[in-house]
Amino acid sequence: MATYALTEKTVLLRAEDDVAVAKAELPAGTVLEDGASRIEVRQDIKPGHKVARRAVATGAPVRRYGQVIGFATRDIAVGDHVHTQNLGIGDLSADRYEIGVDVHPVEFYPPSQMRTFDGYKREDGRVGTRNYVAVISGVNCSASVSQFVKDRFRDVSKDYPNIDGVLAITHKSGCGTKLFGEDHMALQRVLAGYAKHPNVAAYILIGLGCETNQAAVMVERQRMAAPGHPERKPTIVNIQEAGGIRKTVDRASQEVAKLLPLANEARRTPQPISELTLATNCGGSDANSGMTANPALGWAVDELVRYGGTGVLAETPEIYGAEHLLIRRAINEGVAKKLVDRYKWWEWYCRGIEAMDNNPAPGNKAGGITTVFEKSLGGVTKGGTTPMMDVFMYGEPITTRGFVFMDTPGHDPVSITGLVAGGCNIICFTTGRGSVFGCKPVPSIKLATNSLMYRHMAEDMDINCGVVLEGTPIATVGRQIFEEVIAVASGKRSKSELSGVGEEEFAPWCIGPVRLRRPLRPRRPCAARSRHGRAEP
Repeated sequence: MATYALTEKTVLLRAEDDVAVAKAELPAGTVLEDGASRIEVRQDIKPGHKVARRAVATGAPVRRYGQVIGFATRDIAVGDHVHTQNLGIGDLSADRYEIGVDVHPVEFYPPSQMRTFDGYKREDGRVGTRNYVAVISGVNCSASVSQFVKDRFRDVSKDYPNIDGVLAITHKSGCGTKLFGEDHMALQRVLAGYAKHPNVAAYILIGLGCETNQAAVMVERQRMAAPGHPERKPTIVNIQEAGGIRKTVDRASQEVAKLLPLANEARRTPQPISELTLATNCGGSDANSGMTANPALGWAVDELVRYGGTGVLAETPEIYGAEHLLIRRAINEGVAKKLVDRYKWWEWYCRGIEAMDNNPAPGNKAGGITTVFEKSLGGVTKGGTTPMMDVFMYGEPITTRGFVFMDTPGHDPVSITGLVAGGCNIICFTTGRGSVFGCKPVPSIKLATNSLMYRHMAEDMDINCGVVLEGTPIATVGRQIFEEVIAVASGKRSKSELSGVGEEEFAPWCIGPVRLRRPLRPRRPCAARSRHGRAEP
């Protein structure tokens, strides 16, 4: 059988790794020369899947990324395919939390080297990358009416060329929840975050009238009046007060029409890239994600931070088994404690329903990811290498610059909804299996982890990071991502925008049970849990 150098057919990330990842199909019998050792592949191994470099006894740890990705569930021989049939998770070392040991000073660019993008500077000083008008539904009961209003302005850009569109922000919540409880306040944070977002020039609120999430109360509690002008409050239209659907649509449409000339006055002007807040997320990951797109995105995050900008990592259930790497980067003990507290909250939250390790998904496994540890270790590389400066609650305004973390579920729409509510004005989304996620009012840049998927879905992918496996340096692809971020922030349309994707993906996190009118056992919405969680029976 053919003989190859190990690095010709596989990717070896660290010398201490017990496995290497196949770049291409490895038929059984293939011989790989691993330094002085020879590996004879014992089973057919697909691209993205792992081959054992060393024998591992049952119960012993298996390493990739120089970290433990799981424990052998049976003896693993040299050349074995390492996957779900012989690898699972177990208890990690209790002393792995070392606060701040990987904190190194950031080498910031001097002001004279500051780069700019063309953005919309708002009254509060923040800068938008898009210019939308929003129709925001305070409760699901007004969702259809909000859509009816938006539909009257489908061609708004013909008369108002500086407006990117009129959006209907609708959802499935707003009632059937405890007044000012955790769910209610999270929804208010998210709706207010979208309303005050720098990519939204103006908005109105539409409610039913009898719901828990009263729009007028939300305006007061979330301080939704114009910055510095408490008298300039948003327009609220309630269906019950207006006299029904038709009257509400007519009145709300009139109010939106008044906002359009004002929004159209906005113009792009050169702004420092320190005003960019970059949301990072991944979906449909494969084994290449942690070797190509994710670390390349991490390089771009580091570069943005060096210019004084902000990069945000999220998806708390998907740092499980890698959280210690973030704690090592925490700028101080207080920031580390914030992250640990959120991590512990998730363990409490999932009690009796599912384990935190209910991940990866079938598609992830088909792509070569075996355990949640492995997935998490690849996922955290999106956050680069600079110090972790702060940790934020879901949908909380992001007020700290640099690299930060936001507590969100792993489900893509729910996670990114929180990030956008926090103020992120551009998104980079890595995918190996081919997610087509978009998120108005913020542009989403798709980063393909492998060339095969990129070519197959070229209409939906913005950048091919799979070239890393073909020899292109991580830094080169990272630079390409960074330049694309600046271009898209300046007005270039991302692939998801060109496809019209992004309005239906607004999905606030429903944290707790929906309160019912009859005594049924409470049930948490699926989106409240990790990306592929089971529904409670």
